[in-house]
Amino acid sequence: MLFNDRQHAGILLAEKLTAYQNGHALILGLARGGIVTAKSVANQLHLPIDVLVIKKLSSPQDREFAIGALAPENAEIIHWKDVQRSGADEIYVRHEAKRLSKEISALMAKYRKGKKPVNVEGKMVLLIDDGAATGASMEAAVLWAKRKKAKDIVVALPVISGEAYRKLRPEVSDVVACHTADVFGAVGDYYKSFPQITDEEVVSLGRG
Repeated sequence: MLFNDRQHAGILLAEKLTAYQNGHALILGLARGGIVTAKSVANQLHLPIDVLVIKKLSSPQDREFAIGALAPENAEIIHWKDVQRSGADEIYVRHEAKRLSKEISALMAKYRKGKKPVNVEGKMVLLIDDGAATGASMEAAVLWAKRKKAKDIVVALPVISGEAYRKLRPEVSDVVACHTADVFGAVGDYYKSFPQITDEEVVSLGRG
């Protein structure tokens, strides 16, 4: 175990992000779990925070294995090699993508409670999650931030697989992590406590 819980991970991650403390950076926490870590970082660095809903597109054989991911406004990443390996096909992918896109829109509205989303155009954005195994969720978040014309994008994670690091690093200004592991199981393996996060918790943590 590296971290007691997501809050503890955020405190340790913030120590590696002090270079961004005095800038005009904005933190986006990936809901659900990532928002807890992101809020912890935001509290340490005194930076504004908002929530970004990302949904994993799961393998039909293993719901924990991501073959892609979607961000708001149809920003999607599909790992077609993994799709083929999982036994899925394009019909499955398109059906799931359509379903997840509707879920994302509904959740973004629910989490914001009528408040407008923050404008990331021209800003430095810190994208924070509680960890990355395949990296698909964070890839979708990066794609979304690029489409929104963020000036600089920094990916920050308590733990990341070597595979995900190699995918993400060329796409962003920096990838900051407390721990990189080439042999990687599940993100939760690195936490003593890794509970499910409720929608209510996301709402309470996601603005500030």
